[in-house]
Amino acid sequence: MTTPGAAVLLVCRANLCRSPMAEAVFRACAPALGLARVASAGVHAAPRGEPMDPRARAALERRRYGVDKKWRSRRVLPEDLAKFDRVLALDSYVLDELRELWPGVPAHRVHLLLDHLPGMEGEDVPDPYYSSAIGFDVALDLIETAVAAFKLNR
Repeated sequence: MTTPGAAVLLVCRANLCRSPMAEAVFRACAPALGLARVASAGVHAAPRGEPMDPRARAALERRRYGVDKKWRSRRVLPEDLAKFDRVLALDSYVLDELRELWPGVPAHRVHLLLDHLPGMEGEDVPDPYYSSAIGFDVALDLIETAVAAFKLNR
């Protein structure tokens, strides 16, 4: 069970592949999860927003997730911690970057997305950027499974 009105931020490196895919899946499940707000960002996103990687968009569209045509990447900001109940990193490198940005943040507020999957705690969602379309499907499989297991009050 989640807290009504809760907000979740998904973070990867550039906010072009994994975190936008996770954002789309969380958005689709937001009512069932009791989430009022879902967003994504990247620890090294370009200063000017870029469109989602076309392979990520195609993977989402194959599974019938809606994606705003005007969607653009954004960089994670220091003030995001105050705006979101949970910040979920897609890999351990990103998690380390977030902990540097927010020193002393409690572990229950900022952790890995796959920490919600029994047996996958501490694991990364592989970055599909340098892979084929299959890599995007693999990442999306993991994201969907993690979202299905997500509990805000864990």
